[in-house]
Amino acid sequence: MQGPKQVRAVLGELQLLPETVLVIRNDALVTEDELVADTDTIEIRPVISGGAGRSGGIEWSGGADWAGCAGRSPWTPRHAV
Repeated sequence: MQGPKQVRAVLGELQLLPETVLVIRNDALVTEDELVADTDTIEIRPVISGGAGRSGGIEWSGGADWAGCAGRSPWTPRHAV
């Protein structure tokens, strides 16, 4: 594909809904409004979701991005109450 293009345009050409996939470039998540160059290699993975009931699951504990995580996952276990 010729670039640069926004990720949402690439996904549109591939007939993929942005809500159904994760786009990864250089081991980092890429948002749908970011530009990718035609020289970039991106990985597109399907989003997989499953219910864990009241006894488990994960919950976002970070900010709007992964930048402040310092090598740790921003996802933390959710415990039943």
